[in-house]
Amino acid sequence: MAKDDICELRFSKPSLRMRLGEWVVGRQESDFKGAEKLQANVPHRPAPVDAPMPEKFETRFNVERWTASDQPVVTLHPKGGKGEWHIIYFHGGGFFLPMFKEHWPLVAAMVDATGASISVPLYNVVPEHDYRSVHAQADEVYEAVKADWGDERIALSGDSAGGNLAIATALLRRDAGKSLPARLIPFAPWLDMGMRDEAARGVEPHDVMLEVDSLRVLGQWWAHDRPLDDPVASPLYADLSGLPPMAIFQGRHDVFMVDSRTFAAKARAAGVPTRLLEYEGGPHVFMALTFTREAKDTFAEVRNFLETGA
Repeated sequence: MAKDDICELRFSKPSLRMRLGEWVVGRQESDFKGAEKLQANVPHRPAPVDAPMPEKFETRFNVERWTASDQPVVTLHPKGGKGEWHIIYFHGGGFFLPMFKEHWPLVAAMVDATGASISVPLYNVVPEHDYRSVHAQADEVYEAVKADWGDERIALSGDSAGGNLAIATALLRRDAGKSLPARLIPFAPWLDMGMRDEAARGVEPHDVMLEVDSLRVLGQWWAHDRPLDDPVASPLYADLSGLPPMAIFQGRHDVFMVDSRTFAAKARAAGVPTRLLEYEGGPHVFMALTFTREAKDTFAEVRNFLETGA
């Protein structure tokens, strides 16, 4: 494992399975490419629907379905009972797509690897809704989980836009004088709605899923009536002091890598114990390729981080 002042490189070369997974993803049409297409089509689309949880999960896990702020939440507990830890996991999708079918296996793999209970808020998406109901749901979910687990056994996690929500939820709670979780675990977090750092353009040719111009459209929708550099909309610009220990997992074939490095450095400067674990050749949210060496390493490191905080 290579290590420098900014990140820990877990593997110097992508595994064959990672390369194959990236190739397969790249062969599919991306919902995150084509800014003009997004602007023309999304505001007139049918109401988006979350991908249903696989039926086999009913026997594989103990499943709870509930609501928070009038939005659905699904909790998966290990079959043996409630986990020692509870992870609140926010799915990605650029804030405009609901739960993907690919998110369910990712969450299941995390339950299996960590032994934690995991709650997945199925939150409202833009442009049909705005950020207010999403943040309200996140806080209500946190308070419900806290009642059973306590802050010291809660981790906030999520991928891409969901990684943003995990960090934003902690920022909002801190600023409101509320209690905080014990861990933050963002996967490939989207940290700047304006994608201001032009260094992302250098990564863009390697990213099979994301492009900067489309992200700027989606970022404006999510920011809504806030400036693009609002510290909750774009945690890259937040005061990060007082946040709990953080482990960020990031692929190097992902335009978000640039901001993840800046954010990790800023978090450390603010006194937040922070690890940035990078994976060579990893596409955006590579851990959804659960069959890869890199995804399995991610889940093992998440378990280690829960147990040790380091």
